[in-house]
Amino acid sequence: FALVGPFAALGLYEISRRRELGMNTSWWHAFDVRRSSAVPSIAVIGVMLVALFLLWLYTAQSIYTGLFGDQPPASIGGFVRDVLTTSKGWTLILAGNAAGFVFAVIVLATTVVAFPLLLDRDVGAVSAIETSARAVMANPLQMALWGLLVAVLLVIGSIPLFAGLAVVMPVLGHATWHLYRKVVEPERAQQIRRPM
Repeated sequence: FALVGPFAALGLYEISRRRELGMNTSWWHAFDVRRSSAVPSIAVIGVMLVALFLLWLYTAQSIYTGLFGDQPPASIGGFVRDVLTTSKGWTLILAGNAAGFVFAVIVLATTVVAFPLLLDRDVGAVSAIETSARAVMANPLQMALWGLLVAVLLVIGSIPLFAGLAVVMPVLGHATWHLYRKVVEPERAQQIRRPM
């Protein structure tokens, strides 16, 4: 969810954009993204996220195979015992989390505001990724806290058999739109808040 979540939340960004403009925000407008001129750029970044996800899976498998070989564990209990009670298991935990952290940082840095930007202004995939990277470099602490908040909320939403994501995803989608406005277009955000 953390790797492909920004792509999955496109409809939520569209609803937030429509709400901001005072337009109808019925749920079916989430599908209006299909008619956006930014669809090709959105698809490029979506493919990038899928490629990162597959690379992360390959990396995780490589770490496991490097430590435990290519034989699958005999049982779930044996696997849990090996991971929690052996030095190889603790190495797996540390290396796996370190690798996951690197992938999470890459995704955050390249997409934190990319999708909302593309829906708002069709600027192209490369420009959207560069804008996200600049936003992260200009606000490293705030973006790190945002990434941590997203991770924590996704974990909490996943605990009750993923049912909590029905609440967490819309909240994060709407919040991401506001983050985009605050970071990329603060003047526009101020204008929209002021009554005309």
